[in-house]
Amino acid sequence: MRWLFLLLALSPPATAQETVIAAGTIRGATLIGPADVATVEGETPGALSDMAEAVGMEARINLYPGRPIRPGDLRPPAIVERNEIVSLRYDHGGLLIITDGRALDRAAQGEALRVINLASRQTVTAVALAPGLVTVGPQE
Repeated sequence: MRWLFLLLALSPPATAQETVIAAGTIRGATLIGPADVATVEGETPGALSDMAEAVGMEARINLYPGRPIRPGDLRPPAIVERNEIVSLRYDHGGLLIITDGRALDRAAQGEALRVINLASRQTVTAVALAPGLVTVGPQE
């Protein structure tokens, strides 16, 4: 009995678990700020427990007030918007070609998207590098 009491006295205190919830309605494709989320006591399996994981991300779907936010509900913020005119870049083996294209999808940095080359009218798969800049061809 003494050992059990000693073991309990030396163990670290249990930390209160929290769940991140939406503070109000957050529409899909909206950037999440600190005022958009809150925490409630109690752990919800599969939900975020740290507000820092949600702030700065983008809602993948509509999030409703009081509902737990799960990692699958969020994505990195898009840097290329659908229908945006972008610079389409091909850079391989010393050859650099840059032309205009129209994004057919939204994409975050490093994500693939479809782009139509405005000069040739061909649809290509590209990777978003920066706002307004996508690349095609072999990735180093």
